[in-house]
Amino acid sequence: MVAMRPRVQFRRLRPDAIVPRYMTAGAAGMDLCAAIDAPVVIAAGERVAISTGLAMAIPEGFEGQVRPRSGLAREHGITLVNAPGTIDFDYRGPVTVLLVNHGKAPVTIENGQRIAQLVIAPVVQAELEEVDELSATARGAGGFGSTGR
Repeated sequence: MVAMRPRVQFRRLRPDAIVPRYMTAGAAGMDLCAAIDAPVVIAAGERVAISTGLAMAIPEGFEGQVRPRSGLAREHGITLVNAPGTIDFDYRGPVTVLLVNHGKAPVTIENGQRIAQLVIAPVVQAELEEVDELSATARGAGGFGSTGR
C-alpha cells in the first residue's frame, strides 16, 4: 500500500511557537506545544484554551484531528474538551487546544510543553438523501449496550 503524504504548511504566529514533527518513523501524530506568555494553571474541573502559536494550511480532502496526549491523561487527568477536535482544510486561523483537567489537583501548563497530538487524516463528505423510511437491520433502533454487555 502506498502511503498518502499530504503537504501541510505551518506558519508561526509568534517566534517561539514550535512547529510539530513526527517523533518516530511510525508515529501517527505530531505533538502540538503550548505557545503562551506565562504558565497557565488548570484547576481540577476547569477548562482552558491554550494557544499553539501556529496557523496551518491543510490540503483539501484532509483534516487535522487534535487528540489528547496519553501521558498528560494518565499522569494528570488532562484531556481535550472536544476530543478529537477538527481543523478543517479551509481554516487558516490560530490553532488553539481546549484542555480540561479531570484530575483532582491543579496542573500547570508551561510554554513549549507538549499538550496535544495532531493527526492528519483523509475526509470523505457523504452524499445526503432524505427518505421516508430507513432499511431494516437486526439491531434496529437498539441504543447503548444493545449489542451485548
